[in-house]
Amino acid sequence: MKKLMIAAVIVAVALIVPVVARAHEGHTAKAMGTITSVEGTNIMVKTTDGKTVMVMMDAKTKITQGKSKVQAGDLKIGDRVVAEGHDDKGMIMATSVKLGAAPAAAAKK
Repeated sequence: MKKLMIAAVIVAVALIVPVVARAHEGHTAKAMGTITSVEGTNIMVKTTDGKTVMVMMDAKTKITQGKSKVQAGDLKIGDRVVAEGHDDKGMIMATSVKLGAAPAAAAKK
């Protein structure tokens, strides 16, 4: 009987531990979508699945467009971005922000 109880506890712990481990903050997160607002060094990104995520940037955040570096002040509403960084209470503290390619110039008629 004790062996059965010990086995049941081990199985329960084995099932619960991975769920708890994934639930805590601090893991790497990614947001891909369109900038909906810019407030200083923070941007709000509407992701491809319709959620809105705050992306916070600091002096260490690498912001690029292709191979070129971009300043945080150059980001604007409507830009497409991919932000990666650490999850902090549902927000992303970005280590990198990649700005989508500039739209091609409109063809003349």
